Amino acid sequence: MIRICIADDHQLVAEGIKLLLSEYQNLEVIASFVNGKELLEFPDLGDHVDVVLLDINMPELNGIETCKRLKNSFNHIKVIALSMHGESNMIKLMFKSGADGYLHKNAAKEEIIQAIEDVMAGKKYLSQEITNNILFNDVSGKSSKITNSPFPKLSDREIQILKMIVGEKTTQEIAETLFISFGTVETHRRNIMIKLGAKNTAGMVRTALEYNLIPT
Repeated sequence: MIRICIADDHQLVAEGIKLLLSEYQNLEVIASFVNGKELLEFPDLGDHVDVVLLDINMPELNGIETCKRLKNSFNHIKVIALSMHGESNMIKLMFKSGADGYLHKNAAKEEIIQAIEDVMAGKKYLSQEITNNILFNDVSGKSSKITNSPFPKLSDREIQILKMIVGEKTTQEIAETLFISFGTVETHRRNIMIKLGAKNTAGMVRTALEYNLIPT
């Protein structure tokens, strides 16, 4: 029996995967969590879990950091990253953090099973579609360098506003400096928080500094 945990803040995704895997007698989803922090606090993690299906963009603790901490404590547990993003940078970061496989959230049932079987056999799993994308980008020189961001790309305006937030500018000060409305700044602020999986301004600033999201 292969014992599986799912960490994904989208309940429908977690429930969907659980339903798919329930058809297989040798697979058992023993628990699901909405963020990496909850997963790492699971008391049965080290002794009763074989595979973790891990979302990358989660609140509290994102998939990159969760994977690092999980592998540091329980290296025998296999980690398969789940994401709607197929950027080579994010994939490389996840594998660099210790992941054993990488799947799109819309992967077919057969592919999920194949990924689980491969990582349990000690192999790395990466779908052919993603592999081709990485090879194409690397050969064309578009994405061969690993950066420090596991998050969806911020727009130029979002980066500009994030830099000012890190610099302790208030919403009103940012609005006046950029000649935009207070509400527009707040909208950008909310969008940045969503992309970074942050719950508040402090978390957003911490993530921005930790992952070098602000160009110097």
